[in-house]
Amino acid sequence: MKKILIVDDDPYILMSLEFLMKKGGNEVMIARNGTEALDAINTNKPDLVILDIMMPDVDGYSICSYIKSTDSLKDIIVVFLTAKTQEADVEKGLALGAAKYLSKPFSTRELVKEVKALLG
Repeated sequence: MKKILIVDDDPYILMSLEFLMKKGGNEVMIARNGTEALDAINTNKPDLVILDIMMPDVDGYSICSYIKSTDSLKDIIVVFLTAKTQEADVEKGLALGAAKYLSKPFSTRELVKEVKALLG
């Protein structure tokens, strides 16, 4: 069973993604902001993080950068799921080490397919 952390400040996205990922047979954790996300990452070391960028405290870019620059965490797979769709945003997210950069609104089918592929 793979551990997935979903990080988003939108409660509806958290609920729907938590349901989808559990349905796929994964252990799921949720974080409503960047601070909760960092706590969950350090405490539970998920296999994959689905990460929003725009959050009220610590943004997704900072969280991704922290994961990829920490030796014990750098193998965590990061998938950005965000409304920031400018080419520069996508390039920045991928340059920080994200495996995928998906835009909101998003296809749940596509997200599930990408997560399955990334987790093997």
